Amino acid sequence: MKILALSDIEVPELGENFAPDLFNGIDLILSCGDLPPEYLTLVRERVNAPLYYVLGNHDIRYRQTPPVGCMNLSFTTARVGNLNLLGLSGSRWYNGGKHQYHEAQMRYQLLKLYFTLWRQPADIIFAHAPPRHVHDAEDRCHRGFRSFHPLINRFCPSFFLHGHIHANFRHDTERITRINNTQIINCCGSYVFEC
Repeated sequence: MKILALSDIEVPELGENFAPDLFNGIDLILSCGDLPPEYLTLVRERVNAPLYYVLGNHDIRYRQTPPVGCMNLSFTTARVGNLNLLGLSGSRWYNGGKHQYHEAQMRYQLLKLYFTLWRQPADIIFAHAPPRHVHDAEDRCHRGFRSFHPLINRFCPSFFLHGHIHANFRHDTERITRINNTQIINCCGSYVFEC
């Protein structure tokens, strides 16, 4: 399955300078948050593939104007084709805004999902925030979640996708870090991969 992952920064090739040849054959779109709902609607229509999203710490308009034809997978699972997906919204708490969680709150959200994951482990986990000490930063807003590490170690997804950490990549390999057999990928802007 060919997957387009998005987060945080609108990509001109998917917007005003749409380049359809770059996105031929996309089977699934996953948004890791902090993108305007109108942008997700436009991307889904142009690429013509199902789009699942999680909420970032800046996604406060989604309740009033959700992206059209897209599925919110915040703290829930879905089966798409032969893949099991798990979506995790939000960032670390830093000023009390929506979609911000203390470490204990995120750990509680994950524990509620463990029974489902024991029965049907996720092939892809996509979140807004990264795991702690993997692609994250030291300021309060951009620290990752420690509780993502036991989740990754216990259920061994093939991919853990995230956004939240803005970066310019000279080469796609700079986006990727491995934890055992799981590829942790920063999807800032856009990233296409096969699963």
